[in-house]
Amino acid sequence: MIQDTIEKLKVLQDILSDKFTIQREIEELPRTLATKKELVSRLKKSFVEKNEKYEETRKRVADLRVRLQEAESDREKYESQMDQITTAREYDALEKEIRDASEREQQFRRELQREEKDLEEQRQRLEREESMIKSQEEELEEERAKIDSETSERKNRLDELEEREKETVPGLDEELLFKFERIIRSKEGEGIVPIRNGVCTGCQMILPNQFVNDVRAAQEILFCPYCSKVVFYAEDDVDADEVGFSNSDEEGLADLVDDDFDEDLFEEEALIGLTDEDEITPEEQAELSGDDESDESDADNGDVLDDDDSGDDALDGDEDNDYDDSDEEELED
Repeated sequence: MIQDTIEKLKVLQDILSDKFTIQREIEELPRTLATKKELVSRLKKSFVEKNEKYEETRKRVADLRVRLQEAESDREKYESQMDQITTAREYDALEKEIRDASEREQQFRRELQREEKDLEEQRQRLEREESMIKSQEEELEEERAKIDSETSERKNRLDELEEREKETVPGLDEELLFKFERIIRSKEGEGIVPIRNGVCTGCQMILPNQFVNDVRAAQEILFCPYCSKVVFYAEDDVDADEVGFSNSDEEGLADLVDDDFDEDLFEEEALIGLTDEDEITPEEQAELSGDDESDESDADNGDVLDDDDSGDDALDGDEDNDYDDSDEEELED
């Protein structure tokens, strides 16, 4: 029964993974449409504000035109009264009125030109934005139709997956199904994984040996203690990565040995460089130790050897050497 449950969970994993993916896509699709709606809404709001500013400018232009016309009329009226002037005082006063009217006329004319230029620029911007809004609204409608079509297709696919899910879940424990669905949602569509060589392939963590043995025994559904995914033992991978050396490995190591390698060089006697006959005697060892050097240095300094040192050392040096009385006398001298 456990093995049947494992197989059902494997099938259910694919179904739930596709199901949850499609559900997320259905939720995401309207968000792209909402973004375009927001863009169109901002464009319309900006257009309304700019249109209000355009109307204000248009009113100022109309007002300036009226004022300019009044200033022109005043100037012309004062100029027509020049022929009726009889005194110098009246002439000065009328001349001042004409001058003031001319200055107002020039001022209104300059302001009118500036406002008319600004009004034309605003009109052009409004036309561009109006055209952009119209284009964005058309794209919005196309996007809405496309999203509706894709949503419908995904819903049909979702219905098919739900039918397959209903066919798969019978016989599975409800608590296990609840946990398994939560794992699929939180673990990016992966809820059941094999164990290979004592390692969970879901999180790549080394599992305790007893736990691996329990999974292999398949007495109950077990969850990885590290990633919480359902685990099962992969029988087809047993000993696939076994550590050790095979016969082929030994042959490969044998290739590393040099054919010209001389084993005699590493014999014990060859390494020492001596045979039994060439052993160093104690006397030769004494000569090598440096005692003779100190004696020779003492002799060079004029020191005289004692009687005990002269004869005994020479006699003890080699048992094969024979000394007669004359030799002893010479040594004493």
